[in-house]
Amino acid sequence: MTTPFPFTAVVGQDDLRLALLLNAVSPAVGGVLVRGEKGTAKSTAVRALSALLPEVPIVPGCRFSCDPDVPDPACPDGPHEPGGAAERPARMVELPVGASEDRLVGALDIERALAEGVKAFEPGLLADAHRGILYVDEVNLLHDHLVDLLLDAAAMGASYVEREGVSVRHAARFLLVGTMNPEEGELRPQLLDRFGLTVEVAASREPDQRVEVVRRRLAYDDDPDGFAVRWADEEAAVRARIVAARELLPQVRLGDGALRQIAATCAAFEVDGMRADIVMARTATALAAWAGRTDVLAEDVRQAALLALPHRRRRNPFDAPGLDEDKLDETLQEFAGPEDGDPDPDSDPDGGPGGGGGQPAPDDGGPQDDGSAARPEAGDSGEPQPSGAGAGEQSAVRASEPFRTKVLSVPGLGEGAAGRRSRARTEHGRTTGARRPRGALTKLHLAATVQAAAPHQRARGRSGPGLVVRRDDLRQATREGREGNLVLFVVDASGSMAARQRMSAVKGAVLSLLLDAYQRRDKVGLVTFRGKEAQVALPPTSSVDAAAVRLESLPTGGRTPLAAGLLKAHEVLRIERLRDPARRALVVVVTDGRATGGPEPVALAGRAARLLAAEGTASVVVDCESGPVRLGLAGQLAGELGGTAVTLDELRADSIAGLVRDVQGISTSRRAA
Repeated sequence: MTTPFPFTAVVGQDDLRLALLLNAVSPAVGGVLVRGEKGTAKSTAVRALSALLPEVPIVPGCRFSCDPDVPDPACPDGPHEPGGAAERPARMVELPVGASEDRLVGALDIERALAEGVKAFEPGLLADAHRGILYVDEVNLLHDHLVDLLLDAAAMGASYVEREGVSVRHAARFLLVGTMNPEEGELRPQLLDRFGLTVEVAASREPDQRVEVVRRRLAYDDDPDGFAVRWADEEAAVRARIVAARELLPQVRLGDGALRQIAATCAAFEVDGMRADIVMARTATALAAWAGRTDVLAEDVRQAALLALPHRRRRNPFDAPGLDEDKLDETLQEFAGPEDGDPDPDSDPDGGPGGGGGQPAPDDGGPQDDGSAARPEAGDSGEPQPSGAGAGEQSAVRASEPFRTKVLSVPGLGEGAAGRRSRARTEHGRTTGARRPRGALTKLHLAATVQAAAPHQRARGRSGPGLVVRRDDLRQATREGREGNLVLFVVDASGSMAARQRMSAVKGAVLSLLLDAYQRRDKVGLVTFRGKEAQVALPPTSSVDAAAVRLESLPTGGRTPLAAGLLKAHEVLRIERLRDPARRALVVVVTDGRATGGPEPVALAGRAARLLAAEGTASVVVDCESGPVRLGLAGQLAGELGGTAVTLDELRADSIAGLVRDVQGISTSRRAA
């Protein structure tokens, strides 16, 4: 077994270490969501924590790790006789992104349940993680239904598996830790709220600290066991402190003054619901126990707010996570009791490992503030400058305010990734039929299974009340749910599109559809063309905050390489089909239809359009041509694409989504014809 990197050897990341330790002291806090750029020791710190947790007493032979002192009366391996105990190290169980529902919650043997009436149950990862750590790397990429199951189990302390009237329940109490890179997409606000604490992590910009990170990592890689020995004393001290804090926790008093500060803080920051108040109370209590105190102080409330509230304040994905610390201090001071002095922003509530105070300052970095890729300098588009833009380039204009779009849906029945938009065959949804299972049976269609087995009962020698079921009789339920789609915008950013009001409306429409895509679990991409080339301004993604930055920084000017834009869209779609062949796409071309620059630009654009049409890609052209003389070039382009065109007058902020939806239906009907 590989020796884990010592927890106390992690350089910096004080907030991350503190949040993990508080959950180790009090699992009722509700887990930790770790947000940050790649390569910031997120996974290393989580894996190292498991080595600090005390050993777990268990009932010998119990697959569900029941506590011998208070065994679970509903344990599938029970009932357990009193007496006898064993100990094992606390586990850290990893949930892979591609895990199935059966792997997470466990699986019932449906064949034995029907034929013998027994609950033959194979435990899943939730059972393995009981009384330990469940670690989900890239939790934002996990399917929504798995995240729902995971968080429900974490909140209730139990996992329920129900299949066709057969149910199994077992205890599942664990420290839930999820990590994510916001550049790869956000979690829905409902799921964010289910994590007790959140921390933002970023690589240090201090050379000395970065040198120490490299030095320790190289030393660990050269001799993991020897490196661990050098940190053994520090590890033992933290382990002993966790045990002491756990024992002290029931004695910690949360006074009325601290409760009023908690309630006032949650009200001041307008967080939804009451979960934030409860999490803050539990976190403040754990902070006091970690510091060796039996009273909760204002500094505990302050630190609890910095850990429990930032992710609960996000109303939509364009809001940056964080907390106004000046407002926090004013609220705490206003509702401070006579025993509370002025809250000290620089106080260290524990004085030990991970005793940091609050979120990293903006200068500390993070994917949204590192000043390198996501935020262009003044006058920079955030992408390589296309040749040919020259002095005709105009600065970027701001998008109009985002708006609520009408529901977009692709006609027909797809088989794409789970989402909330178009009809599709999915693992979850309403049952529409049955088929023979391909591979493992996941959703039994009971009626079809009984119907398949019934004619063979006499031949199989049935003599009792049980139904004699063979594997060939089992039928998989086919279900209809919703899928996510890819909407790829191809935007003309040339000089002919430089009207500021026009580009503002176009950006506002794209931004609104992006917000809707976030809510419906779609992908959205953005291709722009101007000067002599086309560029992928936004690869297909669900990361709306990164998309908003790219869209805002889009300038205009130069010639109109329309063919290059269409060919770039074709390339993006080709790559996406290889990655996800089941995801259906719609191309939205925003242009006046002009094509300039290079030999035969109009003919080249026509050939590129026909290439997209030949692959059956649904498309719509938003005609931005203006002026008294209209050439109708956008309409001709729509004909080449096999799609339809809408005029700029129809591109109203409250109707573009509806136009896209209507065109999807028209394009699909044409292909069917």
